Formats: sequence, structure tokens, C-alpha cells
Amino acid sequence: MTPVVVWFRRDLRLADNPALCAAAQAGPVLPVYIHAPEEEQPWPPGGASRWWLHHSLIALERSLAEYALPLITLRAPCSLDALRRVIRDTGAQQVVWNRLYDPAITARDSAIKESLHSEGINANSYNGALLCEPWEVGKVSGGHYKTYTPFWRTLRRLVNPAKPLRVPEVQRPDSIPEHVTVADLALLPRIPWDRGFHPVWSPGEAGALQRLSTFLADRLRGYGNNRELPAVAGTSGLSPHLHHGEISPRQIWTATQSAAAAGEGDDAETYLSELAWREFGHHLLFHYPDMPHDPIDTRFRAFPWSAHAEEALVAWRAGRTGIPIVDAGMRELWTTGWMHNRLRMVVGSLLTKNLRVPWQLGEAWFWDTLVDADLANNSMGWQWIQGCGADAAPYFRIFNPVRQGQRFDPDGAYVRRWLPELAHLPARHIHAPWQAPPGVLHQAGVRLGRTYPRPTVDLAASRKEALEAYRAIR
Repeated sequence: MTPVVVWFRRDLRLADNPALCAAAQAGPVLPVYIHAPEEEQPWPPGGASRWWLHHSLIALERSLAEYALPLITLRAPCSLDALRRVIRDTGAQQVVWNRLYDPAITARDSAIKESLHSEGINANSYNGALLCEPWEVGKVSGGHYKTYTPFWRTLRRLVNPAKPLRVPEVQRPDSIPEHVTVADLALLPRIPWDRGFHPVWSPGEAGALQRLSTFLADRLRGYGNNRELPAVAGTSGLSPHLHHGEISPRQIWTATQSAAAAGEGDDAETYLSELAWREFGHHLLFHYPDMPHDPIDTRFRAFPWSAHAEEALVAWRAGRTGIPIVDAGMRELWTTGWMHNRLRMVVGSLLTKNLRVPWQLGEAWFWDTLVDADLANNSMGWQWIQGCGADAAPYFRIFNPVRQGQRFDPDGAYVRRWLPELAHLPARHIHAPWQAPPGVLHQAGVRLGRTYPRPTVDLAASRKEALEAYRAIR
């Protein structure tokens, strides 16, 4: 029998993989991964995502080997040409894959499917990434949602997922085409800026399932409160596994519902609602394909950005703004490739509102440094922060980072972890060291402007200027 090509992309798992299951029913399975970043312009994977992708592909390769299947890894400027070579070399008559929803990839996949069909090749795609397709959740009156709450209510009624698919029984193909190794893709950094990633993350399907199990057993209880505290391990940490498809939202949903049935109902429902934000991001990206670079509220095209945006951006990236909770978040990001969601809102608010740096520049930095960088959620989040997107924060909502630190990191544990130069400051001063008496700073070994920077912006004055800028475009 001729093999069925399973084109792996961001679905790097064997369980609950609709394309893999369809292929296994049709004939011998030939797993193929094609690295073609040129086709993903202007949003090819960033540095942190490439690190994750390397290790996830290695994990997938090992998982496939347990079923005597190879992973045919290819590097090509054109995925269609690479698929044609595989088809020519193996005699395959069918190609299957799970859908992706980034606009450039959607257009490419549609063209590939059309071309293969015209050449007599059966090409089929499946939903392996979302609970509902982006076009399936709509208003009764017609149209799409622009606010999260009614979207969530509708999604909650629609979602009744079947049990996740098991790993299918597979046949090994007779013919194995030439291919490169994962290492040949050169995904890893040339300098070891990724040292802090390894103690935190375990890319791959096994790592995803273990993280889900740990979360449900140890962190789901109290999730509603603990998820807001950056010093507490209160979130699931599943976002990078979800982005790379090492676990499906259906697996998470059904496992969480089982936990809810065991007595964690309120916290489980809160977690499911957070999972639905990912669905909402894809819903918006489908209806607003320019969302990654163009404000949904087009009035914001005229927003008066700061003349010193470049200088402010450099300090923000480096975690040297002089605002402790912001700097701690930015240093966590650089060290681990991840940042607590509360902190993402706080650092984004400071950048776009107090410093008045274009949100697209913050979005680009997150894209390169986050291991869970997802086009739909990243662009939705930054437009929300700026106030120009769907269901956005009101223009007058400007986070006060000092108050955010005092509220969500009251004893300063999070700041002390990521800013050791402030570790000896008492809690009452750690979120605003510039307000501390000189004697307190001296005793804590803090010299503002030397061991830790003075604030690069006056929070009160910049808030007033931001509000004036917002009024000017409204």
C-alpha cells in the first residue's frame, strides 16, 4: 500500500491527533515535518519559539520511534515543493494535516490543498487545535463577537467535546525518503541565552501531559485566587504546550471537567474560561486578519506616540525602567521565556501608555522572547492593553504599577526573586524604592542610579499625558 503523508506542524503529539488518526485508517503512515519559515512572513517563529520547536521535534521523533515510525524532517523554502518530492519518492496519494489559523499560513494551506487536488492527490485537513472553529461561534442575529463575555457564554453552550482520540495503531511505510535531522534545522541559539529555559520547561507531549496532571492535582484548587499572584505557582503553564500542539484543548477541557466533577467546580470553571480566551483570540484573528499590525479601532492609527520611544523601548526590554514590578516581569521573560499574565498587562500598560511606545514594538519583543508566542493571543493581548482592540481595556484604564505590585506581590517575593539588587528592601518600599528614605536605601544596599536605576518616567505626569493623547484621537 502507498503511504499517507501526515504533515505535522503545530500539532506535535500522537494522542488526540485527528490527522494522524485519519491517516492510520487509510494506510501506512509517513510523518513529515517541513521547516519553511519564509512562508510564515511576517511572523516566522521567534527565538524562544525556535528553541521550543527544536526540543519538541526531538520529543516527537522519540515518540514516533516507539511505533517504528520515522520523522521525515525537511528544510525547504516552499512546503508544496517539499510535499511533491515526498509524494514522488514514495508514491503517496494522500496528504493530511491539522489546520492552523495564522492568516499567512491559512492562505498557503488553501493554495496547497487546491494544487494537490488538481494533481490528483487527496488532501484533507482537520481541526486539531481548537474546541470550535473560529467561524462556528457566532451571534444568533448573525455576525461575530467583539467582546469576550458573550463569546464565552456561547462557546460554553456549544462545547461538548467527545473523548480525546487515542494514539492509533499505525503501519510503517515501505519507502522512507531522504531527509535531514532536527539539528540541521539550526533552531537553537548560537549563544547560550537559553540557559534559564531548561530548568523550567520540558517540551514535548510527555511534558505537556505531566504539567496538566500536576496542575489538576496541586494547583487547580485555589486557582481563582492564586492565578493573580506572580510569586505563586498558581497557573497551569500549559500555554507553550498548547501553542505547539503537544496537548489539545480537548484533552485539557475533558480532564478539567473530570476534576470539576470531583469537587473543584468553581476553580475548574474559572480555568475553562481562561482556556476560552485562546479560542476568542483565534475568533478575532479570523475576522480581523490584520489584527497583528493594525488597530481594530482605526482611530488609534493617529495616536501620538512619544518622540523618545526608541530609548524607552531599550530600557523596557532590559528590565531597567526603574519600576520594580515591571523590571521583574521583563527579567523573568528574558530568563525563562515566559511571564505571568498579570505582569504582561502591567508591563504592556507602562510601555504603551506611560512611555507611549507603539504597541506593535512590544508585541514584536514578546513574539521573539516568549516560548508561548501565539499570533492570535499575542496581538489580541497587545490591542487589549493599548485600548484599540476588541473588548479592549478602556482608554482611561492605565495600570499603576506600584499599586499592582502592592496588591499582587504584597511582600515583594516576586520582585526579590528577579531583582536581587532590591532583595533587602522592606516590603513597604520595595515597589517604589525612589520613595524610600535615604537611610532605608543605605541599609538595604540600594544606590539609586547605580545599583538600580531611577524611574525612567514619572508615573503621575505620564498618566496625565497619556489621557490627553487618548482624548485627542477620540
